Amino acid sequence: MKLALVRGAGDVATGVALRLRREGYAVVCTELPRPTCLRRAVSFAEAVYEGTWQVEGVEAHLARGPEEALRLAERGKVPVLAPEGDALAQLRPRVLVDARMAKRNLGTRIEEAPVVIGLGPGFVAGVDCHAAVETLDGPDLGRVYLSGSPIPPTHEPCGIGGLSQGRVVRAPCPGVFYGFGHIGKLVEVGQLIARCGGEPLFAPCSGVVRGILRPGIEARPGMKVVEIDPTGDPEIPFRVAARAWRIASGVASALELLTSHSP
Repeated sequence: MKLALVRGAGDVATGVALRLRREGYAVVCTELPRPTCLRRAVSFAEAVYEGTWQVEGVEAHLARGPEEALRLAERGKVPVLAPEGDALAQLRPRVLVDARMAKRNLGTRIEEAPVVIGLGPGFVAGVDCHAAVETLDGPDLGRVYLSGSPIPPTHEPCGIGGLSQGRVVRAPCPGVFYGFGHIGKLVEVGQLIARCGGEPLFAPCSGVVRGILRPGIEARPGMKVVEIDPTGDPEIPFRVAARAWRIASGVASALELLTSHSP
């Protein structure tokens, strides 16, 4: 069994996991004990809270340890370990993908697996990973770097329907988040959609809720807590985004290049 471990189980990491399965890999994802994904409908991270979660017809299951994760992977499921613990040492995957989208390297090292791929800025191909993949929206999205680094972060959300920052709600202060809407719900500009630390949060534009932080999560000031899709299509939040698929295609291309370059 070809095994890949994906660090992260958010929407992009989920797209990567799905693509790796198409490439013939069994996949194990790792996550935080309390994930903070917004696009929860298309994130295997929801299995941490729900026990099981399905995206694109593939089931993810919360695993209690590496041995259970391996059994689930052998059955065609995607196990999610939260936290990772010593899973890397026990599972010894052929491929390690850091898909946490942190805009910096959180500690992944090139010697951790035969093939190590890092997504986005903070990774240096040939230094802390064998290949890095571009995650910035634009013509280079999904580009594979076998040396050097992806473009530095702009900290601008992806543009949708002509809006970038104007479709995102951020926590104004530290505090517990409570949303009044749900993913796929249509909202109007100025509508009360959540509270954070007791402060009211309003929709910055009309559209459909694309992502929203799980209620009860402690938010940090400036943290994204709600995303709105101004195109208003209620089906979009339940589909893996084109951006995630392009990044996942970059991972597949990186694997092909690294395999062809190996002795």
